[in-house]
Amino acid sequence: MSGTVKGLLGTGLVLQNNAGDDLPISVNGSFSFATELASGSGYAVTVKSQSRILTRVCTVSHGTGTVANAAVADVSVICAAPAARFAYATNSGSDNLFPYTVDASTGALGSMAAPMLGTGRNPLSVTVDPTGRFAYVMNGGDSTVSAYSIGASSGVLTPLATVATGAMPISMAVDPTGRFAYVANTGANIVSPYTIDASTGALSPMAVSSVTAGSSPYAITVAPTGRFVYVANMGDNTVSAYSIDASSGALSPLAVPTVAGGGGPCAIALDPMGRFAYVVNTNGNTVSAYSVDASSGILTPIATIATGRSPRSIAVDTTGRFAYVVNAGDDSVSAYNIDSGTGVLTPMAVPTVLARAYPIAIATDPTGRFAYVTNYISKDVSAYTIDASTGALAPMTVPTVATGGIGASSLALSR
Repeated sequence: MSGTVKGLLGTGLVLQNNAGDDLPISVNGSFSFATELASGSGYAVTVKSQSRILTRVCTVSHGTGTVANAAVADVSVICAAPAARFAYATNSGSDNLFPYTVDASTGALGSMAAPMLGTGRNPLSVTVDPTGRFAYVMNGGDSTVSAYSIGASSGVLTPLATVATGAMPISMAVDPTGRFAYVANTGANIVSPYTIDASTGALSPMAVSSVTAGSSPYAITVAPTGRFVYVANMGDNTVSAYSIDASSGALSPLAVPTVAGGGGPCAIALDPMGRFAYVVNTNGNTVSAYSVDASSGILTPIATIATGRSPRSIAVDTTGRFAYVVNAGDDSVSAYNIDSGTGVLTPMAVPTVLARAYPIAIATDPTGRFAYVTNYISKDVSAYTIDASTGALAPMTVPTVATGGIGASSLALSR
């Protein structure tokens, strides 16, 4: 496994392949990992730690795939001044959305000049597509998705067309290519699939406008490979699994279409390599961990891990080494290390940090340096830095910012 690094300043950059094989980088030019991979093996190059020059951020391009007959040599790591970054929080109780600027060096959230934007009724979640050009809000009260374009330099949202969904859309996942979107409709027990116009971001229902899920599908995610979709069904304590047609984006149930979850599965996340899946069980105060078969996508249970009370959301950092769960019942965030071989979660040395009142959603920064938690009752966002070595969370200098509305329900970061 090899590639190139450009634009690096200073020391501290460490790359990983498949969550291991650490490779410190101190100069620009070519690099090669020590461990050779056999033809047909998967690879996933990530940044384990950034350069100590905080005015530069290193990102990986063409970092995942399958090794062919020759060593992969097109992995590119570019270090540059951070681009403009933005975040968006929905307020389900006041039918609006609050946008923020994100300081690229410190992660601090700041208000935009136009600080509020109306949505549909009861906006339950917001999703940003992989290109960072479009945002989508699930409006549970009127069963629609509001689409927006994102200003490249300003982050300002411009409304696009609104499309109908099934009853009470609650979450959306977009495939890694940005071509397809999938909406979990908790009031209709279906998933609505859409194609995304690459130029405008507009959503169009697919020929088969819905597929059946379990009872009260609550959360949805797409595997990093773009081949599989997984849905946590809160009503019947199951996880549904589908394959994605590479051409059309259509969903088909896997050979093993469902697996058992815990009590009230309400959130789901995969590690960046797509090897492990984690499902939050809000009624069971646990996280269910599964291994993911690379070929078939089938989930196999591997462990159940305790959380705080009434866990509601989970995020896995971009290196695949750390996971964070927000616990609405005790106003905390549980922090875990991920075993790179087994996928099992173990509590960090400091297993929890405090949030504000009734935290229900968490998002981690694409650079792996920051985390943000929306607090429903206190109407604000808690902001943390992530220690690159240990994964520990620490409140930022300004630890909370207001959402400007009622009922902070979700947050998404632009890439």
